[in-house]
Amino acid sequence: MLTILAGVYTKEEGERDVREGLTDLVAFGRPFISNPDLVERLKNDWPLTAPDHSTFYGGDRVGYIDYPVYETSAV
Repeated sequence: MLTILAGVYTKEEGERDVREGLTDLVAFGRPFISNPDLVERLKNDWPLTAPDHSTFYGGDRVGYIDYPVYETSAV
């Protein structure tokens, strides 16, 4: 049986709990709202966009589809 834990995890905390055998998987929910590219951000150690909690459960698109993806600067 697999175990999935969730709840206000940082990337580092999730990696630690998997590494230490406390869980098989870690779920991220709310961070996806303000980071539509969350998987890429975690893979690349890019900063996360903080969510605007005042827009949660508002019933319109504000706070759900208006967060941008991470832009890397061209060097």
